[in-house]
Amino acid sequence: MTELFEQKCAPCEGGVEPLDHDAAQAMMSLIDSQWKLAPDGKSISREFRFPAFSHTIGFVNAVAWIATVEGHHPDLQVSYGRCHVSYMTHAIGGLSQNDFICAAKIDRLVAGQGAS
Repeated sequence: MTELFEQKCAPCEGGVEPLDHDAAQAMMSLIDSQWKLAPDGKSISREFRFPAFSHTIGFVNAVAWIATVEGHHPDLQVSYGRCHVSYMTHAIGGLSQNDFICAAKIDRLVAGQGAS
């Protein structure tokens, strides 16, 4: 089985059903346990903390690169030493496999990099 972080996002212009809560919950086991599934099952989010603003911005730029390459973009809230990342496939009003692929890529990015 191909690791989630090795997969590519598929274009999503709508017209498909979002993952139901059970499917989303199953996908949660494939990403870091710090990701949280929203109570309504329509989004996932994780907060990352860094020791300095420059580290936070470096992370934001790396996430922006992943988003550009994958054609799938998160919502980001950025402040000194902190970045909150949230994924939802807006075209379908809920979660798709793309959200989990990007989360896994971010997990891979920060593995061993001191982010928490």
